[in-house]
Amino acid sequence: MQSRRNKGSPGTDRTRTAADQGQRPPPEVGEGGEAGAGVEPVRQPIDGVLDLHTFRPSELGALLPEYIGECQRRGLSQVRIIHGKGTGTLRTTVHSLLQRDPRVLSYALADAAGGGWGATVAQLRPSGPDR
Repeated sequence: MQSRRNKGSPGTDRTRTAADQGQRPPPEVGEGGEAGAGVEPVRQPIDGVLDLHTFRPSELGALLPEYIGECQRRGLSQVRIIHGKGTGTLRTTVHSLLQRDPRVLSYALADAAGGGWGATVAQLRPSGPDR
């Protein structure tokens, strides 16, 4: 946290923080709260491609089912989920969530043009009143 010295009365050496000045300090990771708490969410286009690089792994449990549902409501039959190549932990989590979702017909790693093993393509069941 940044601070400034306050030239108060003689003999005092007081540190002023952003909170002392009526400002909200920037969020810092590891100080008891989530970084960015209170920040407006970023709007993501619902176009059938979900890039997970901008999300925390802890958000996947709610994010992926919500995104799949919105794609299905918009009539999209396929979703490409970009999880990156990394260690495979994120890919495993994505595959586990897709396996449990009844709206997913099938899923597989993308072809080379679609990201290869850094992305997964899921085929969605058609939505409708009779489905």
